[in-house]
Amino acid sequence: MKCMKIWLLILFTLMPWLAEAQDTISASSVKAMKFSLKEAQDYALQNSPAVKSAFIDLESARKKIWETTAIGLPQVTATGNYQYIFKVPEFSFGGFYDYRLLPDGTPITKGDLLSTYQPGQPVKLGVQQNFTWNITVNQLIFSGEYIVGLQASRTFKELSERNLLKTKNETKEAVAKAYYMVLTGEENLSILRQSLQLIDKTLNDVTAMFKQGFVEETDVDQIKINKLNLENLVNSVTEQVQIAYRLLKFQMGLDVNQPIELTDKLDELIAQGNLKLWSQDEFDTQKNIDMKIMQTNEALSMLNLQREKSRFLPSVSAFYQHQEQLKKPQFNFTIPDIAGVGISWPLFTSGSRNSKVAQARLALEKATIGKNQVHDGLLIDFEQSRNTYNKALNDYLTLKENLNLSDKIYRKTLLKYSQGMASSMELTQAQNQFLTTESNYYNAVLSLFNAQAKLEKLLETN
Repeated sequence: MKCMKIWLLILFTLMPWLAEAQDTISASSVKAMKFSLKEAQDYALQNSPAVKSAFIDLESARKKIWETTAIGLPQVTATGNYQYIFKVPEFSFGGFYDYRLLPDGTPITKGDLLSTYQPGQPVKLGVQQNFTWNITVNQLIFSGEYIVGLQASRTFKELSERNLLKTKNETKEAVAKAYYMVLTGEENLSILRQSLQLIDKTLNDVTAMFKQGFVEETDVDQIKINKLNLENLVNSVTEQVQIAYRLLKFQMGLDVNQPIELTDKLDELIAQGNLKLWSQDEFDTQKNIDMKIMQTNEALSMLNLQREKSRFLPSVSAFYQHQEQLKKPQFNFTIPDIAGVGISWPLFTSGSRNSKVAQARLALEKATIGKNQVHDGLLIDFEQSRNTYNKALNDYLTLKENLNLSDKIYRKTLLKYSQGMASSMELTQAQNQFLTTESNYYNAVLSLFNAQAKLEKLLETN
């Protein structure tokens, strides 16, 4: 019994550790998904919540077309009513004298005549309980508002399609920026780790030289400071890369706990990037999706104006009705079949229709102003993006050369320091210069890619 208690105590003590170990094994057993930039964008176009919502809006617009179309198709309605009449009304056609009841061979008196009177039998004009059902068919023959509404529903579907394309473009841009952020962070981290290995080797060499009395203790301390600073930088960049990975998976619509591996390399993307200086002539606002959306909004406003004007026209419809009763009274006045044509024409609305037309005309004017504003804004946006891209390209080319030079200087200074030909201060300056240049270089690469993604979105033709 005592042994059993000991084993239970050990089991409860180890349970949290076992659970954590199981979670670790489960997490490590998940296979990493591999993505190129295009594959990541394609995955996002299928799984991003924003794209899914835009697809739902498009499907809803398609259903709206049929909803509007169905208004002009036959409408069949069936109704049924049960009724109970507490007191059924009756009607009598009056009594009569039955002279056959008079006695034969005797004088007829007044009393004899009155005795032959037969009261009339009452006729019920209904039934106490009954069930009535009817079927009504309505068909719209003419309605100006319906015709315009049908056109508007199709235009609204076009707007939903263009909003979907806009969402796709924005999703591709967001995924590309996150992908570039991961790649630049990984590349930066790789170089920093190489630098850490070099400084660690230098620290070991300097420590050995100090033990032999060839250098002072301050030289060793200076290298230790450089190493600690570099380790802190490596840890900081590592956290930034992890955040970039989570952001990328979020933009893709992927579980943030799912491990992924990026197959594209930074150098390959730079080589494939078609890096060039862009000119203003390469941008046509009429092909931009934002401009197309504003044009569709303007078309919807125009249709809304036409719809309000169509309210001045009459609407014509036809109907047919068939009615039956489960129990028919003795005298049935119900008409079983009725057909007809109806017209509705609002002749006077105290200025309500004119007010709605004026509002629709103002809304159209506002939509036109918005379209022109988007046109001018796109030109300014492209000019700014083009200048940003061209500057980022020049910065990238300059800093790429500077990075090679600073790396060369840093490595030579390390070698000279290990040979006693350079001071620790010179080594620190060379290291700081290299790290600063490296940081500026990868910032320039990221800025270049982001500017390129922005330009590609602006120039995307759909």
